[in-house]
Amino acid sequence: MGGRPAPFWEALDPDDRSALRRVATQCSLPADRQLLAQGEDSDHLIVLLRGWIKVVAQSHAGYRALLALRGSGELLGEQAGLEQRRRSASLLTATTVDVLQVTAARFHGLARARPSIAAALEQTLSQRLREADLQRTGITEPVPARLAALLLDLAERCGHPAPDGTGRRIGLPLSQDDLAGLLLTSRRTVSRVLEQWRSEGWVMTGRQTLLVRSMDQLKGQAFGG
Repeated sequence: MGGRPAPFWEALDPDDRSALRRVATQCSLPADRQLLAQGEDSDHLIVLLRGWIKVVAQSHAGYRALLALRGSGELLGEQAGLEQRRRSASLLTATTVDVLQVTAARFHGLARARPSIAAALEQTLSQRLREADLQRTGITEPVPARLAALLLDLAERCGHPAPDGTGRRIGLPLSQDDLAGLLLTSRRTVSRVLEQWRSEGWVMTGRQTLLVRSMDQLKGQAFGG
């Protein structure tokens, strides 16, 4: 599943990265820590240098949904930080992470002085819009097709070979609720599809673990092959 644009940090040259490090604060955090809270007022942006972060939103009824997964090199909190508005979602560490935190004022100043940083920001914002458009248009596809495409994408982005050499283990702690949130569907529907695929030997699942046994079968589900 190629064609994914380079994330923000990878789009910068070494001089840009050094300049950004000089105005930012770097820190490391373990898994299951909150970086930003939904509804809070804050004016900083985050560059994820290493690891994975969950973008999570909670409804007034208390239901929490996983909206997106962000990996190494990505810029986070850019819209609320730059527009100085309340955070629309929380950021939670899915793994151990290394991050840079920079205030919106310093980031603005750096982007004005370095057009390549402004261009990388523009690319990130455009990619976010494309992702939102794809999610809206993809909602009409059957859940098995969307779930297969999601698992293939995760296997490529954060998967590693299974110990016995058959398939790829997705290296993130994801629950069925998480998968349902990413697909804008119900946990029951996701559970039903995964149960069928388990019985056919395409996937193996455990508590927040996923192993894709047959990439070819999932490709057939995702792309109709």
